[in-house]
Amino acid sequence: MAKSLDQILVIDIESTCWEGGFSPPGQVSEIIEIGLCLVDVASLERLERRSIMVRPQMSTVSPFCTELTSITPAMAEAGMTLAEAVDILLDEYDSEHRLFASWGDYDRNQFKRNCDDYRLPYPFGPTHLNVKNLFSVGFGIRKELGIDGAMDRVGFSMEGTHHRGVDDAWNIAQLLCLVLKRMRRGLG
Repeated sequence: MAKSLDQILVIDIESTCWEGGFSPPGQVSEIIEIGLCLVDVASLERLERRSIMVRPQMSTVSPFCTELTSITPAMAEAGMTLAEAVDILLDEYDSEHRLFASWGDYDRNQFKRNCDDYRLPYPFGPTHLNVKNLFSVGFGIRKELGIDGAMDRVGFSMEGTHHRGVDDAWNIAQLLCLVLKRMRRGLG
């Protein structure tokens, strides 16, 4: 089936993490939040903002992770399984047939790893839009910026809490809309 380009599915995930970057013995980094924002391609407007909390199965939310993301162990424990989250992406967002965008490659790679870990279908098609690269190229910047640096660069204020998937997806979608609007003006 052909990719549907009427909407772009902007995803930002948060995963279990630990100070120093290494997981404790017996634990692996797992998705604990899927932040999602739908962008309407015709209007280049953000349509929906959603957080899907995911319960980790092979790790725990560390104090470092809570400090970074504001996601507590109780919030993660109240979430759904990754299998249920994948079903939501496939069924409610037709994620397999929509353009999937994120800030960099981390989200795509982490999704693939965790889906492999649980023997789940990867919920996205083969193409991925790296908004971090697109932003840098679109603005003639020689290096990649973080979301907060990109927002500063264009004079936008971050909305919500940085390192919360739902808020980062919303902010990434705003940056994506800006770049695509600039591209359209250049073509017109």
